[in-house]
Amino acid sequence: MRISTEIESASKLVGEEKAIQLIAKAGFDAWDFSLTAMCNYDYQTGRLIKTDHPLASGKYLQFARQLKQIGLDCGIVCNQSHAPFPTYSVDVRSYLKRSIECTKEAGGEICVIHPANDMSAQENAEMYLELLPFAKACGVKIATENMWNWNCEKNQSPTSFPTTFAACGTSESFLEHLKAVDDDCFVACLDIGHAEMQGSGSGAASMIRALGHYLQALHIHDNDRLYDCHQIPFSMSIDFAEVVKALQEIHYQGYLTLEATRYLEKYQPETVFEGLREMAASAKKLEAMFLNTPKD
Repeated sequence: MRISTEIESASKLVGEEKAIQLIAKAGFDAWDFSLTAMCNYDYQTGRLIKTDHPLASGKYLQFARQLKQIGLDCGIVCNQSHAPFPTYSVDVRSYLKRSIECTKEAGGEICVIHPANDMSAQENAEMYLELLPFAKACGVKIATENMWNWNCEKNQSPTSFPTTFAACGTSESFLEHLKAVDDDCFVACLDIGHAEMQGSGSGAASMIRALGHYLQALHIHDNDRLYDCHQIPFSMSIDFAEVVKALQEIHYQGYLTLEATRYLEKYQPETVFEGLREMAASAKKLEAMFLNTPKD
């Protein structure tokens, strides 16, 4: 079992290059390539905000190769990536092939691309089927992810249509999306935190068992089982013993990838390594549980 983490939160403090170096030093085996910086979406105006980030420039592939080499020099690899969102935006969708290219150049195996929250499995399948030939040519798999919406009256994230439907938010919806595409290069990334939010279905362990062989990537973080807190495992309310048990039952072979994107918000550039070490320690605890718990 190998552990990984997203680089976005650390990159905000020290930049991608330094973030990868510190992630390796902290004890991770891999890094998750956060690609949202290539496409800054303004939810209020529904438009993209211009950015001078290297991923938004004509040298985006060069930048991806540079990050790959930094990781290799430090003894870690890129295991997966996360494409920009929301994918209901035509402007954002125009960056998805660039995301797949960057994944390939960085050495990643899977590019996580959100479904549009309020679209059906068939509607989302159109987007994925359009991207799959390009992804296959790049040697990259596409993973869809379980989403959530919010019901202000109930103060929770239920998945009942039509008011608060969220694509892949239940096991049934997730499997419907996977089967609508029906391709070995189209897989599942389960976001553990999303699955555990009140009203978002039957919980992470149940979804893991339902997804079975489709599950090839994870976004791991903790929450209070109500809000999408994105904190490190074992810091809040999710029962990770049940999550690990379910992963063992399906013989999960992928990485344990953290997406505790809000955990480093309390740190400064000069102290970010301390936070990364704590993140790595939580991931290693999960790894130890996976390896040491007796299997059926």
